Amino acid sequence: MTVAMPSRSNTVITTATRGQRLRRLQALQILVLLAVTVAIFSVAQPDTFLTAFNMRGIVQNTSIYAVLGVGMTFVIITGGIDLSIGSVLVFSGVVAAKVMGAMGGQGWGTALVGVAVALACGLGWGLLNGVLIAKAKVPPLVVTLGSLSAALGFAQIITKGLDLRNAPQVLVSQVGFGNVLGQIPTLSVIAAVVVVGGIVVLHRTRFGLHTYAAGSNAEAGRRVGLDVDLHLIKVYALAGLLAGLAGILNLAFFQSTTISGQSNTGLNVIAGVAIGGTSLFGGVGSVFGTVIGLFIPIVLQNGFVQTGVQPFWQQVVVGAVLIAVVYVDQRRRSAAQRGKSAPPRFPFLSRQGSGPRRDTHDEP
Repeated sequence: MTVAMPSRSNTVITTATRGQRLRRLQALQILVLLAVTVAIFSVAQPDTFLTAFNMRGIVQNTSIYAVLGVGMTFVIITGGIDLSIGSVLVFSGVVAAKVMGAMGGQGWGTALVGVAVALACGLGWGLLNGVLIAKAKVPPLVVTLGSLSAALGFAQIITKGLDLRNAPQVLVSQVGFGNVLGQIPTLSVIAAVVVVGGIVVLHRTRFGLHTYAAGSNAEAGRRVGLDVDLHLIKVYALAGLLAGLAGILNLAFFQSTTISGQSNTGLNVIAGVAIGGTSLFGGVGSVFGTVIGLFIPIVLQNGFVQTGVQPFWQQVVVGAVLIAVVYVDQRRRSAAQRGKSAPPRFPFLSRQGSGPRRDTHDEP
């Protein structure tokens, strides 16, 4: 006699609803934390902190991090990590500056060539990372740590350790310091387009669905026909491509390749992604949460400067918050595994399994 299995439709709906509520709750918590931080500094410095000029500066300073954060969100959702984005940013900016300097022009023709070169450099490093991780099965931490060192080393070899300042004037004046619709920075508009695109891709496309699947349960993904290795290559390529874009934006904003100024960029972006609710264990995350999480260290640094506190305390606070966030996430995962009170991270995998399962009470 065969025991009929209960219908899974209600379970799947409940699972999805619970997952959506959890993500909304996490986003709300991060938003509240940011609001409290802003309120504290607004009270401490009412005349200078909550002004249009200062808010514009905070948004502008977060823009490049936001571009990097979109790619990092995809990577971490797959259960991976990318430590190399800061060095890839520098390398892309260096090669683009070299090419634009050799062309000698100051107009959009030269600038667009530089943009294409930076994107190609970032994409190349991303593909290299992805292939080594997916095909050679080298751990992401090792691969991207090696890329971090190699990309920065190549940048220093090309420049002999000296910053380049070969950005065309049009790139600096219209992108780095330009405005759209009054006082809205062009840099921030570009970052906003990338962020919105990242949100749409992650939550509304098959690519985003596969990203969650790869991080939630890669083996189950393979069983339903997902080419996990190819998808990982695509995800790391995307992260590299956005690092290349950040490289040209960084060159436009600082008018320099800032070779020695990006040593903590990768760690800061990873911290912002984790604070924003993306689990370092994979399978959970959102681009919106990442953007909010990235604002927190920038607001802290700005507020500490204005209140006379050493800005180095920002790293201490961000580090403490990061540890707390990962600790809470780990406890939540452990509780779910022990009590099975939490549903699977990615319910569609159980709905689209490789075939019907027999109940343990089925007779042979």
